[in-house]
Amino acid sequence: MSNQSWLTLLQEYRTIAVIRAFDQSVGRQMAQAVAKGGIQLIEITWNTDAAADLIRHLRQALPDCTIGTGTLLNLEQVKQAIEAGAEFLFTPHTDTTLINTAVNAGVPIIPGALSPSEIMTAWDAGASCVKVFPIQAVGGVSYIKALQGPLGHIPLIPTGGVTFANAKDFITAGAIAVGLAGDLFPKALIASGDWHEITQRAQKLRSQFSGDP
Repeated sequence: MSNQSWLTLLQEYRTIAVIRAFDQSVGRQMAQAVAKGGIQLIEITWNTDAAADLIRHLRQALPDCTIGTGTLLNLEQVKQAIEAGAEFLFTPHTDTTLINTAVNAGVPIIPGALSPSEIMTAWDAGASCVKVFPIQAVGGVSYIKALQGPLGHIPLIPTGGVTFANAKDFITAGAIAVGLAGDLFPKALIASGDWHEITQRAQKLRSQFSGDP
């Protein structure tokens, strides 16, 4: 996938569902529930049970969705994720070797960064976007807004503190998209297997951005 195609998807959907599951069957149900609710960008964290197999399965089961992975910590994991067919890659940190590997493979990579220096380092190394993580620890929406002056040309995806209540505010502040995990997948709903309620939550979240260009 080209960077431009990736950016177009982000501008269309604005939301990435981040799935971390300790059981592959639960991960499948989580992905199917949010896909049914209209969220088509789905990240399977690499520390999910049998993440590579789950990515391969979802690529087949949810052809209208774009399935990627995250929590990639080293080069071996990046290579394995690319081999598994992950369509985008998130890392919690900035490592130029990992960025270069993804760029050479033609897979969008979104490294994690926090300070302006880290964000610029990731961008200059060839990152498709930059994940600002953990966003809530450094001021949330106000931090994204503050970055727009000097770094407004860099597409930013805040994670780590994005909720239903503030997701739209992050986009208004200048983020290209947001990533949600816990607030989209409450532990109680996962434990009870209430996939219908998670689908409804996905629909409500998508409706916040239905009027975006």
